Amino acid sequence: MSDRYETKNPAAGLVHTLKTAGGKVGEMIGVKQPAPKRANRVKLLFSVTNPSDEKKLKEILDDASVSLSFTFAGTGTARSQVLDYFGIGESSKSVVISLIPESDEDRIMHALRRDMALYLVGKGISFTVPLTGISEITANGLLKAAANKTTEGKIMTDQNRKYDLIVAAVEAGRVDEALEAARSAGAAGGTVLRARAVENEKAEQFIGITLAREQEVLLVLAKRESKLAIMNALSEKVGLKTEAGGVIFSLPVDRTAGISAADEEALRKDAEEKEEKAEKAGKEGKHE
Repeated sequence: MSDRYETKNPAAGLVHTLKTAGGKVGEMIGVKQPAPKRANRVKLLFSVTNPSDEKKLKEILDDASVSLSFTFAGTGTARSQVLDYFGIGESSKSVVISLIPESDEDRIMHALRRDMALYLVGKGISFTVPLTGISEITANGLLKAAANKTTEGKIMTDQNRKYDLIVAAVEAGRVDEALEAARSAGAAGGTVLRARAVENEKAEQFIGITLAREQEVLLVLAKRESKLAIMNALSEKVGLKTEAGGVIFSLPVDRTAGISAADEEALRKDAEEKEEKAEKAGKEGKHE
C-alpha cells in the first residue's frame, strides 16, 4: 500500500525519507526529537486530606481543570498513629477520589502543592493512578473541559514509576496488626477506611476461605523498591491464611504531591526549570 502511494507521489516519499534521515542524524549529534503527542484521556486522582480541607480541595481541582469527585471517611479511632504518614493533627481523614483529564495532571498537582500547602507536614497527600477503562459518556464529558489539549512528555511506565499504592483489606479490629507488619518492612504508615464485604460467597468457594463481613482497609503508599517486602510482610502477618483473612493487592502510582520535603523540593525545582525554559522559548519566539 505504501509502495503504491510513493510511486504515485514521489514528492511525499522524498519528504518521508528526509524526515527519517534527519531524525537519525539528530540522534547521532545528540539532538532529541520532541516528545510525541498523545490523545487525551482520564486519570484517577487520589487525595487524603483533613475533612476541613475537603471543600478547598474540590475548588482547587475545578479552578485548575474539571473533576468528578467522590469522598470517603477515613477513621483514626484509637489508632491515630496509623494516619501519621498522611498527616498529623487530626485522627479523621477525608479520602477523595477524582476523575481528571490527563492533560491537566501536572497543572492540578502544581496547584495542589501550592494552594493546599502539601509541602507542610499534616496537610495531606495526592497521587494519580492510571485507568484501564471508563464509560464513554463520563470520559467525553470530562475531556470537553480540556478540548484541543494533548498529553505531552514522558509516558509513565513500570520502569519510571517510583511509588505503588498497597491495599490490605482485613477483618475489622486487625488493622493495627497490618500496620505493624507494613512498618516492619519499611512502610512509614498509612490510612484506614471502614468497609464491608459484599456477597462474596461465590469467590469464597474458589478461594477456599470465608471473609469477615466487617472489614478495615489499610492504604499504604510505598516506594517501588519496598513494595514486595511490605506485601510479603502483610501476607505473612494478616494474609488469607491468618485469622485476619486479609486480601492484599497493589496499584501503580504515576505522579505524587506531599510525599516528603525532599521530593517536593525536587519537584519545585523541576517546575521552575520548566517555567524558565517556557519563558525563554517565548522570548526567542518574539525576537524571531
